[in-house]
Amino acid sequence: MIRVLSADDHPLLRGGIAALIGNQTDMELVAEACNGREALEQFRSHHPDITLMDLQMPEMSGIDAISAIRGEFPDRHSGNEFSSAEETVRRSVTGLSSPMV
Repeated sequence: MIRVLSADDHPLLRGGIAALIGNQTDMELVAEACNGREALEQFRSHHPDITLMDLQMPEMSGIDAISAIRGEFPDRHSGNEFSSAEETVRRSVTGLSSPMV
């Protein structure tokens, strides 16, 4: 099972991602966050396999959150496992790739 963290400050987009992941038999949405600080906290708590991160969020940007996660967990993720949630939804809707990048 692929464990996913979704971080975006727009509830509608988080809901859409939750619905897409909910339709996948091999994926589980383990946590959601509405800003970068919450994303960092959720990552610490849930250790997801994949993190979908909006880059522009209040309190702490997605870029800063990704940097903090990489700093705390240097062996945990490669750059390919981080993706903009907006880009993931755009690609899945247009059929350019699977729902997960």
